[in-house]
Amino acid sequence: MNSAASSQMITAGWAVVALYAGIILFFVVRGSRQNRSMADFALGSVAFSPVAVGLALAASMTSAATFIINPGFIALYGLSGVLSYGVVLPLAAVVSLVVLTKGFRRHGTSVKALSLAQWMGTRYRSKGFGLFFAVLSLLLITFIVLIVVGLSKVLSKTLAVSEMTILVGLVVFVFGYLMFGGANSMVYTNTVQAVLMLVVAGVLLGSGYENFSDGVHGFLDRLRAVDPALVGATNPDSFLFRGYFEIIVAQIVVGIAVVCQPHIITKSLLLKSDRDVNRYLTTGVIAELIFFAVVFVGLYARLEFPDLTVDGVALRMDGIVPTYVIHEFPVWLGLVVVMGLISAGLSTLEGLVQALATTLTSDLITPLAGSVLPDDGSPARDRILLMISRAVIAVLAVVTIFVSRDQLLHPKLSVAIFAQNGVYAYFSAAFVPIILGMFVKRTPKAAAVGAAVTALLVHFTMYYGKVAVPGTSATGENPGVAAAVAIMISVVVGGALTLMKSEGDDHAVS
Repeated sequence: MNSAASSQMITAGWAVVALYAGIILFFVVRGSRQNRSMADFALGSVAFSPVAVGLALAASMTSAATFIINPGFIALYGLSGVLSYGVVLPLAAVVSLVVLTKGFRRHGTSVKALSLAQWMGTRYRSKGFGLFFAVLSLLLITFIVLIVVGLSKVLSKTLAVSEMTILVGLVVFVFGYLMFGGANSMVYTNTVQAVLMLVVAGVLLGSGYENFSDGVHGFLDRLRAVDPALVGATNPDSFLFRGYFEIIVAQIVVGIAVVCQPHIITKSLLLKSDRDVNRYLTTGVIAELIFFAVVFVGLYARLEFPDLTVDGVALRMDGIVPTYVIHEFPVWLGLVVVMGLISAGLSTLEGLVQALATTLTSDLITPLAGSVLPDDGSPARDRILLMISRAVIAVLAVVTIFVSRDQLLHPKLSVAIFAQNGVYAYFSAAFVPIILGMFVKRTPKAAAVGAAVTALLVHFTMYYGKVAVPGTSATGENPGVAAAVAIMISVVVGGALTLMKSEGDDHAVS
């Protein structure tokens, strides 16, 4: 048994990857023809179907983490991970998505916001607060790195090329076409990717059916024979799933707040009418729950590789699922699954890069450039901003290559820990300002700022100090715990500052 692909898989893999790249480029060219301004690049100029946008939402929310990285955690730690990543987090996330989407869209469309940072700046009438979130959005680079690393591992095994070569080629290709496509092409490509991901989710979830030949109890007995800890509701050997605070409480809080990422919460702004919101949400939620279920495949992989080795070589956690795919499926089906895994990564990668480029261009560079840029609304200004956004994407590509290389060579268990630390810090800071901005009519700016700063300080203190949560086995070493505690404390701070301000306070915004 070899962890590399067969020669037949390699040859067919190159052909299919080339075809896949060609299809993406077709949609990029089609979408780029509609870009006339920064607004077109950020939100699109095409009246998309709410079903298409809903599928794009589900594809953006699901990434290489869900299809490639997180099943590795489940392979290591068992049912405790399934409960955490496959049940609690998804349910909290979709409920939060439904609740928050309409309120965010109501303000976002009224001020024609292009990004989350711009939403913050206009909602709280503070250019400085918008600038703060524009800078904070740089933390999302950690998530970009996670996706690139996951895709590099999948393609490296499929095409028999070194991970570093794949890494550079992947970044150049994806970031290159994103420089021109923008939101118009992203919805096209995300929709195609989401459909493929639904097919592959079904294939992956059905791939271990033989393990249930003796029913659910027989399946659990097989896992128990490998390691009794795999069938426990908690797993003391993991710093992620040691107790119910980490598995349930932290994941509920994180799931509620995870929606507050620019490539997710702003997706509703692509809809041209409020009548489309319900169809958009229904499509997105159903597809998303199916995608989240894929983490269960980690259990199949553990039964396939009980000692987590292949030919005496230990499997790295991030490589477990790619190796499982190469071993489990015949060439043609394996390639379909590989395309689905690539789609899972690219769908979120496109949304992240596009959202980050929009934020840095519109909310960081434009305010700092000031009077240097032509007047608002002029064609010259739109052309310059589009050029700046493309230059920003080029710089992001270079940064991504260097940071991803380090994570390929020196991960802390998994690149997922690196990504969670950055991304969780970002949405921990964004959560309370978004909630206050939606549901409190007159919100003191000090409450939003105080909550955001508090969340950042608590999150990084918990994580780097590995601070323990009293009365539990959880520590800040788990980024989910650090984020959950940060959010809960920031809610208290934001709420207290809101109550302290009177209705007539000049600093309150409505």
